Amino acid sequence: MRFRTVAYSAAFLSSVSVSAMALAQAAPPDPAGEQGATDVATTPAAPPTEARESGIADIVVTATRREERLQDIPVTVTAIAGSSIAEAGVREVRTLTQVIPNFNGGRNQNVMQPSIRGVGSSGTSVGDEANVAVYVDGVYQGDPYSTQIDLVEVARVEVLRGPQGTVFGRNATGGLVNVITPDPSFQTRGRVSARYGRMREDASDIDLRGYFTGALSEAVAADLALLYRKNDGYITNLTGGEPFGETRVASVRGKLLFERDGASAVITAAYVDSDDETASAQPFRGNTTGAAFAGVIVPTEPWNASLSAFPVSDYNRLDLSLRMRFELGAVNLETTSAYMKTQVHQVADSDASNIRLGDTDMRVFPRTLTQEIRLLSTGNGPLTWITGLYGYFLDGTQPVTIVNRASPTAPIVPLKLSPTAGTASYAAFAEGTYRFGTSLYLTLGGRYTTEERRFSQKVNGNQLPFGEVDANFNKFTYRAAVRYEFAEDANLYASYGTGFKSGVFNTFGTSPTAVRPETIEAAEIGLKADPTRWLRTNIALFHYNYDDLQATARAADNSFILQNAATAKIYGGEFEATAVPVDDLTLRLALAYTHAEYEKFPNAQVFTPRPTGGNIVSSTDVSGNRLVRTPEFTVNLGGNYGFDMGGGRGHIAGNLFRSSRVYYDYLNALSQDPYTMLSGEVGWTTAGEQVTFRLFASNLTNAKVAQQISPGPQGTYIIYERPRRVGIGIDYRF
Repeated sequence: MRFRTVAYSAAFLSSVSVSAMALAQAAPPDPAGEQGATDVATTPAAPPTEARESGIADIVVTATRREERLQDIPVTVTAIAGSSIAEAGVREVRTLTQVIPNFNGGRNQNVMQPSIRGVGSSGTSVGDEANVAVYVDGVYQGDPYSTQIDLVEVARVEVLRGPQGTVFGRNATGGLVNVITPDPSFQTRGRVSARYGRMREDASDIDLRGYFTGALSEAVAADLALLYRKNDGYITNLTGGEPFGETRVASVRGKLLFERDGASAVITAAYVDSDDETASAQPFRGNTTGAAFAGVIVPTEPWNASLSAFPVSDYNRLDLSLRMRFELGAVNLETTSAYMKTQVHQVADSDASNIRLGDTDMRVFPRTLTQEIRLLSTGNGPLTWITGLYGYFLDGTQPVTIVNRASPTAPIVPLKLSPTAGTASYAAFAEGTYRFGTSLYLTLGGRYTTEERRFSQKVNGNQLPFGEVDANFNKFTYRAAVRYEFAEDANLYASYGTGFKSGVFNTFGTSPTAVRPETIEAAEIGLKADPTRWLRTNIALFHYNYDDLQATARAADNSFILQNAATAKIYGGEFEATAVPVDDLTLRLALAYTHAEYEKFPNAQVFTPRPTGGNIVSSTDVSGNRLVRTPEFTVNLGGNYGFDMGGGRGHIAGNLFRSSRVYYDYLNALSQDPYTMLSGEVGWTTAGEQVTFRLFASNLTNAKVAQQISPGPQGTYIIYERPRRVGIGIDYRF
């Protein structure tokens, strides 16, 4: 493993060196250049983001790996600007649930487990990537422990719904989240913001952010994004100690932009360190094996905990990347090289009581390297195309100690697992769009992936007899779409595509056999139309055949099992509307319906409560039950209004999210009731637009919302989303 990591790192450094030499040999610097490098090719026919004479501004997205108008692509995309994200109370990728239709930002301790339209992952093994891919500035965040991304300084976030099996490809069977941060500018500017809030238990919440950018020379610009946020404990400790829930996050991201005529490069270095107690669990409906023993304290209200194992959910991550772009006349050449190293420490109380019966102490050490090379067409001809090569490599270890005992007097005999895992994946892809006349467009694309997974396991320090095993998976995925512009600002589209997630090993188990790959076939039709200059509407209908779902659940010994869930049938629709009925007023509405059922799942791991506490673990047929973390209906409603006030500008912004019932187990016995979350802010900006004062609130109604509900042999525990937070803030721009 170590040799492979060194080899991959050397390959990455070689790529950096070669790219730097190529840039150095490019033409002399262009003093007039003011545009930051991007990770996409620009389509000359696509105008930049700009407001029309009045009403709604055009939005340019990079959902197809080139800059195109949102309304002109046959892909269902929701794009949210950085300012709207902040006003909606969204601070990290996971909480995009509140503003993106059919997106659920699930979480299991330190692992983000997003799902889109019912397609999502519950895996926690090192190397088991989510099937909703997350990208930051074109870099794939493959390790599932690396996707807890704070939205520090963000230009926009794009969420693509449906399998993206061609130009993105890797494990994007459900869709992907594309976070775009600003590249350095040659114009000096900056922003400093501070927010102070309060939560229950008199907990303070501090959020400090800064962003600075400017030119270092005629050809070099730099930027720096800083974040520090900390909140006190807000979860009542029923044993009398300090409240749980304290969180501290510090991160720094810096970029260097090099530009010469026809060539550019962006070097990014980022580091984040997080200490988090928000994984403080409490028994769901009082179900814990600890309830049968004297001295137990069982919480009966949300945001209360009584634990025998102090909750730990800490990680740090180092990210390095290099993005290059060369304009070669008829084509653009782009490369992306990235290295990521993450360290995780996680401690969880499995019975969620003050009686020590079950807990896990886990550490995760993944390292990933990605390399991509793309060639994109330019020009105004009827054919546009992109082709490329991609490589992804991971090495990781995940030592875990599991305690599972029947009574507080039983001896503690920990089970120690010491797995190693590795991935080497290669892919080639191509996609092209041909314009017939002026109104009809046909898109065809394909991707071939070949992948090797490696796994070894030690139990209590003893290497299992199978040593290191490997499994190989190969798959061709494709996509076809047709789009017809029947009016200047309206088009119909239909698409059919496939997606693929390779088989994986269960690093929490002892089986030398990997589970089968997931596959998906997706059909979609949609309408994108701007009936007037002040109204934009998007409608999409979809139908999925989802096979060999990879499902994770607790085993009877408190470890995890990983199995294939046969097939699922998913269909539904989404409606999005943006309206600017009068100047300075923007309204947003999104409605989503999803029918998502396990069509065949004959041997699902299920949990039946014991009268004395805890669960009986068994297998049964759950065919016909709803998919986990997939509400049938969701509604997103938001808006903002600006007005003149006191010589400056005032604003009011709000966001409401409503969800129907959400299930968290295959038996559909454990669920979150329908709920509503409301966030918003009011503010005032000085005449020179330098200073903004804010009054904000998130989860204003103090909704009791499950972040996760997890059944196991020692009981069922729940972790709640944060309670109401109200505070003030100030921004200073220069």
